[in-house]
Amino acid sequence: MLDRESNTYRRVAATIDDFMKVDYTGVGLIGNLYKALQSRQPGPACMGAAERIVAATQENPGPILIATGFPEGGGAPETDGPIGAALLARAFFLGMRRETVIVIDEDWETMMVATLRGAGLAPMPYPEDGVIRPIEYLRPVYIKTVPKDEAGTFAICDKLLEITRPCAAISIERPGCNAKGLYHGLGGRPLDGMVANLDRLFEQVKRAGIPFIGIGDGGNELGMGVIAEDLPRFSPKAADTGTPGRGGVAAVTAADWLVTANISNWGATGIVAALSALLENPTVFHPPELETRSTELCVAHGGVDGMFMAPEPAHDGIVMEEYEGMVRALRGSVMRALGHSVNWQGQRGDWRQLK
Repeated sequence: MLDRESNTYRRVAATIDDFMKVDYTGVGLIGNLYKALQSRQPGPACMGAAERIVAATQENPGPILIATGFPEGGGAPETDGPIGAALLARAFFLGMRRETVIVIDEDWETMMVATLRGAGLAPMPYPEDGVIRPIEYLRPVYIKTVPKDEAGTFAICDKLLEITRPCAAISIERPGCNAKGLYHGLGGRPLDGMVANLDRLFEQVKRAGIPFIGIGDGGNELGMGVIAEDLPRFSPKAADTGTPGRGGVAAVTAADWLVTANISNWGATGIVAALSALLENPTVFHPPELETRSTELCVAHGGVDGMFMAPEPAHDGIVMEEYEGMVRALRGSVMRALGHSVNWQGQRGDWRQLK
């Protein structure tokens, strides 16, 4: 494990967060989001998330639960979220041999299966008895689907926590309800009937003392309640969507630890980078091409980009040729900070010999 008191730790942690707060999309929110987060939760966000996930796996044998899925026009799931969830699941298995259960709406299961396969994972049927058992070498990941109606969702989620007993729970680019219990897109678009209510699941997660990591990029995502009071200062629809009686888009459920990034998938990659550094295991950080493959399969099976509002292989308007370069730059910076030389023809030096 990387020494938390070392200069290397501090340098790597700061480098990763620096990548997270660059406004690649030009939306103009991330600088204020990160500043608000630091006022409420000081310290490196991605490394803090990685540390909490590692600690959770050391204290509890259960799987890691990840909720994702955000509806765009017509209810199609956007690419931001599922790809990040898949790459986190890969990192958890390769770094800690820990299985993941992904919770997503039942009409998006086909998309999620394809996205996971693109990330080099083996999607498995959720066991009938709800108990996750280790399977060596296969890189298994389990999908638990939920319906859109609250009664059906709540019954499934109650059983999920009681029987599956996750050691940690993560929400990534998942709609979070506002103070009126309503869901919205960042621009105020109502999501009524388009997404299952998983705030109830994460409220139970918190009551059970299970660590809850949130990942978001706008303020309307599950877990962003950490900075809900700050959002109206700089997010136009945070307090008021403009539709009478609906309130604002700001999500009220607060994660125990929040990661903000310019794109939520980018936040997931930041946590993967931090976990790779913390465990001193370069294999945990996926090759950039894997994000492209996962994204292309996501789109081929129903995913849409949240900016193009179309089946384009992109993350919030960043096409994969550019996005892959972002991942390559982050991976190279982290490896070099750890003393690990990188040759993109596939040859790597030993980071330990350069410490």
